[in-house]
Amino acid sequence: MGKLDGHCLCGSIRYTCTAEDPIMTAICHCRDCQRQTGSAYSIIAGVALKDLTITGDSLKVFDTIGDDRGAAAHRHFCGNCGSPIISVLEDVPEVAWIKAGTLDDASWLEPELEAWTSSAQPWALTAEREERGYFPRGLETD
Repeated sequence: MGKLDGHCLCGSIRYTCTAEDPIMTAICHCRDCQRQTGSAYSIIAGVALKDLTITGDSLKVFDTIGDDRGAAAHRHFCGNCGSPIISVLEDVPEVAWIKAGTLDDASWLEPELEAWTSSAQPWALTAEREERGYFPRGLETD
C-alpha cells in the first residue's frame, strides 16, 4: 500500500499512485468544493495524473465551472456511493487533486496552503491560515 492509495466509501473505486509524495496539499474553500463535500472545504493532495491509476467500473465525472475560474473542473466520483475521488482542472490537466478523505491513511497529511479563501465560511478561517499561506482566489496557473 502506497502513501497516496485509496478508495471510495463502498470500495467499488480504488486508486493507486506511484508518487512517493504529493506535489502539494491544500484546503480548497471554493463554493463548488463546499457543495461537493457537503462541508466547508475540501482537503486535497495534488499528484501527477500520469502517476495515478484508478480501477473500478462505477467512476462517473461531473464538470463544474466555478463562478470566476472560467475553466472546467472535472470532478470524478463513485457512481454507487457518491464519494468524490479526484478533480482534474481543465487549465492544469496534468495534475489530479485527490480528495484526502478517500486516502487509505490520511494521518500524515498537513495542508500547505488554502485557496479560494474569499469563499470560505467565516468560522473556517483559522490562525493556521497565516502560517500556511492563503489565496483569496485560486492559484495562478500560468
